[in-house]
Amino acid sequence: MYTRFLYISLLLLSTTLLNAQTKTLQLSLSEVVTLAQSDAPDVLIANTRLNNSYWRYKSFLADYKPQINLDAQLPNLNRSIASITLPDGTDAFINRSLMSSSIGLQLSQQITSTGGTVFASTNLERIDIFKTDNNPSKQSYLSAPISIGFIQPLFAYNQLKWNKKIEPLRYSERTKEYAEEMESVAFEAANLFFDVLIAQLNLAAAEQDKINADTLFAISKGRFRVGKIAETELLQIELQSLNADANVAQAGLNVTTNTERLRNHLGIKEAVIFELEAPADIPTFLIDAEKALKFARMNRSNSVNFDRRLLQAEGEVEQADRERFNISLFGRFGLTQTANNFGDAFSNLLDQEVVRLGINMPIADWGKTQANKEIAASNLELTKVSIEQERVNFERDILIRVQQFDLVRNQVKLAKRAYEAGIKREDITRKRYLIAKIGITELNIAISEKEQARRNYVSALQNFWLAYYELRTLTLYDFADDRSLVKVPEGF
Repeated sequence: MYTRFLYISLLLLSTTLLNAQTKTLQLSLSEVVTLAQSDAPDVLIANTRLNNSYWRYKSFLADYKPQINLDAQLPNLNRSIASITLPDGTDAFINRSLMSSSIGLQLSQQITSTGGTVFASTNLERIDIFKTDNNPSKQSYLSAPISIGFIQPLFAYNQLKWNKKIEPLRYSERTKEYAEEMESVAFEAANLFFDVLIAQLNLAAAEQDKINADTLFAISKGRFRVGKIAETELLQIELQSLNADANVAQAGLNVTTNTERLRNHLGIKEAVIFELEAPADIPTFLIDAEKALKFARMNRSNSVNFDRRLLQAEGEVEQADRERFNISLFGRFGLTQTANNFGDAFSNLLDQEVVRLGINMPIADWGKTQANKEIAASNLELTKVSIEQERVNFERDILIRVQQFDLVRNQVKLAKRAYEAGIKREDITRKRYLIAKIGITELNIAISEKEQARRNYVSALQNFWLAYYELRTLTLYDFADDRSLVKVPEGF
């Protein structure tokens, strides 16, 4: 007996300590949204995607800036037997014992308008021949103090020019997608907020219904004993009391389930209890459809996406057309000298020039080039049609959401009045039942109608706020605070 008592005491103590460690968070809807947009796991994913896009854009910008490259071999030792061709045309194996070293520095710049590259470089090479039985040691230098040149494709597809048009759009699209993802997090937070709130209200209602049902059952048993009600009515009331127990248990489970979902969405690791504050007032601001459409076009990634896809399709048409020829022009001018000592390698410099024109073009490709051009042109037309349809659907969706927003606002007002009427009717009906003016059926109907009115009101409240956050997502504009929601975190 003592052991059992000690076990129960330890169990109660551990439960008390566990409950003491569980934090209670008192949050409003706006606070839940703010918390979600700061610590939610989806926000971390969105930040990572934006970071990836940011560095891709930085890499793109670097392509249009001068590049400085160092190329060096310090040293390159070669001690081997190798086959060489002698002056008389015969081959022979000889011992090679040498060390070569080289260092070069090149500055290059790509030209966006032409797709070519200009460069300037300086180079120095040295060869050390080691002493052998047949040859003395010696060294020689080859210098090219300055060399300038260019590489210019002719009639070719200019990737630099098209990237300069497309990549800024791609980065702008990504920043707007980031704002959309943040608003999606806010929408989901609002949805889960109401799931928990509704579950808590349902639990409170179920517990109150349980108290009322037990009270009615106790009163009805007394009435049955004095013969004022039939046994069937008593059994019906007893069944209601039993059903109330089941409803409390189910409502408690729903609270636990929805609390965990909200906790996970907010990125909260420890166990918490939410005390949620239902939005008391409905904002009175009106949303003009044309204004919503203007902000959606300006803020959403769709508009940038349409422009980017159209540019890419146009670029593919040009690429297919320019791929018929592969012609490039190369030119270089420089000064050079060779000598057996370092100083002489930079005196009496000699000029060197290189000009090369390369041509590679198909003579007969059996219509492949023309087919590629037609495919690219067809894809361009398909892209135009698809974009136009997507644009129409997008704008129509905005207009529909604005109209629905006004409707759900009115539904909240009507549902609230119906709920207030249901409360009053249920109260009057219960008092009339307690003084035996009406039967249990009328009371059950009043209770059921009040509960349905309560559910309708909370559901209408949820629909309104979800419509509000959905409009924020669709337009990336906060009509309540009159501000744009397109923002990029610091450091991007």
